[in-house]
Amino acid sequence: MGLELRNIHKHFGPVRANDGISITVETGTLHGLLGENGAGKSTLMKVLSGFHSADSGEIVLDGKKIKLASPDDAIEAGIGMLHQDPLVFLPFSVIDNFVLGSPGGWRLDRRQATAEMQELCDRYGFSFDPHTPSRLLTVGERQQLEIVRLLWLGARVLILDEPTTGISADQRAKLFAALKSLSKEGMSVIFVSHKLEEVADLCERVTVMKRGKVVGEADMPVPPERLVEMMFGQAVQIRDRKEVAHGKSRLTVDSVRMATGLLSEESTSLEVNAGEVIGLAGMEGSGQDTFLRICSGMRSLKQGSVTVAGKDLTGKHYRDFLAADVKYLPAGRLEEGLIEGLTITEHFVLSGEDRSFFIDWAQARNRAVEQVDHFAIKGTEASTVESLSGGNQQRLLLAMLPHELSVLLMEHPTRGLDIESADWVWEQLLARREDGTSIVFASADLDELLRYSDRILVFFSGRVIGELDASSTNVDEIGLLIGGRSANPELSEGSQ
Repeated sequence: MGLELRNIHKHFGPVRANDGISITVETGTLHGLLGENGAGKSTLMKVLSGFHSADSGEIVLDGKKIKLASPDDAIEAGIGMLHQDPLVFLPFSVIDNFVLGSPGGWRLDRRQATAEMQELCDRYGFSFDPHTPSRLLTVGERQQLEIVRLLWLGARVLILDEPTTGISADQRAKLFAALKSLSKEGMSVIFVSHKLEEVADLCERVTVMKRGKVVGEADMPVPPERLVEMMFGQAVQIRDRKEVAHGKSRLTVDSVRMATGLLSEESTSLEVNAGEVIGLAGMEGSGQDTFLRICSGMRSLKQGSVTVAGKDLTGKHYRDFLAADVKYLPAGRLEEGLIEGLTITEHFVLSGEDRSFFIDWAQARNRAVEQVDHFAIKGTEASTVESLSGGNQQRLLLAMLPHELSVLLMEHPTRGLDIESADWVWEQLLARREDGTSIVFASADLDELLRYSDRILVFFSGRVIGELDASSTNVDEIGLLIGGRSANPELSEGSQ
């Protein structure tokens, strides 16, 4: 029987996010859903999971038409969705999150629920203490918690939206093993991704979307070139990185320790020259995000100093770093980088340098129209930022950067982006580099770190465990360091 989506339409104003989509997912299969950013994949899955209501079309599960007006309706019908950012309440414990949405209400037997959670964890190779605060879990562990919760609530169809973003290789292996087990047990799994190698490793069939429509389907395996051509209409040529001469020091971090103790007692130092690209690797929570916020003036220091272009900014505020042409782009585009509910034009007003009392709205709209066109943002100057796909939100953040930039700090600059969008983002960044901007970025994608970095700093337990020349290292060496080990013992002993 399985799941059928029949002629699904979903519009947001003039934007046709889903334009007559029909897909069949057989029971007990792993079904991949591919497409460039903005293709409509996430919208379709939100329709299927009850977060959005379709404007028209039908959803049929095991031969029965179902109406979904909310996520509660979806889970009652047996459909659960694991979002890219797991829906976990961080102040709650693991077991408190597990029982959320259960029909037992105040009469719930928590001891029995704990035992059932443990049984599910044992079955699928997951492990966490039910009484641990959820904020201490990694992204991968939060995913595992959400999966067992959905299974406990009765999900028979499991949707995963870009689930490998920001998780370790070990957690990815556990996730894939669990999904294969679920498929063998008769569950239908829809795997939304832009990573062709993951779809090839996992899925038995794939559907490709483009501009709100289905443009192709195939039984796996198929050559990756065929999938790329279906996604983009042609093969994508990744540009080679040009070498540039490095200039004078732009950023110096000397013997830094965090005031809150999030970095280890060992100090961390780094000097970055003009036109240099520094990649930061490490498991989530190893200190690289904290280090970036130190470099941007967003976190305070216990000791050490931060200097930008010869100017001592130790202890200064974020606005002082901005005045020194330092810019920070967070991983959470909507959470920290953009303001939900505001339009693209309104964001250009806020990011502009004009601080006069009156706003020239005509000028702001003209600038927004120009930048939407120049950065190929799929939207209009009147689009709200939450209506944009992740890739287009990232394009907007880049479009809002000031012309003069000394240091650019970024967390996961291409997280969740398709091949073409990621390549486009780095084309813009490397153009900045050629103009002398120093770039420091954190990424969970080791290939991205190797391709675009001059040097790679690997963080482990709050300290830099090794510094590598990107041109002479490899994925295996970085992976060992990320796990706290090294083929060269001297790299594991000191910090920068």
